Amino acid sequence: MSFPVYAIVRAGGRQEKVSVDDVLNIDKVTDEVGATLTWEPLLVVDDGKVISETTELDGYQVTAEVLGEAKGPKINILKYKNKTGYKKRLGHRQKYTQVRVTGIAAK
Repeated sequence: MSFPVYAIVRAGGRQEKVSVDDVLNIDKVTDEVGATLTWEPLLVVDDGKVISETTELDGYQVTAEVLGEAKGPKINILKYKNKTGYKKRLGHRQKYTQVRVTGIAAK
């Protein structure tokens, strides 16, 4: 039985579980399409062995390629006050950057 290699990284203010060839949306970054991002992992699971010590994690690096921009779902905001005729509608779509994880490797 083989165990997949995956890592927990902090990307865009959240922690994400990533493995090679995963495509995920992170908070918007200013890098161009095709640029390479590197993250320091917080935890690595390699062949069933969990690595969480900071001294051992210094040897690991997660790389990702920027695929482009993406938008989140539309969020409708409605403000209403009873008996006054006050209604206000707002909408919001968060902008994200779509990335593909290209590698989890020791330095």
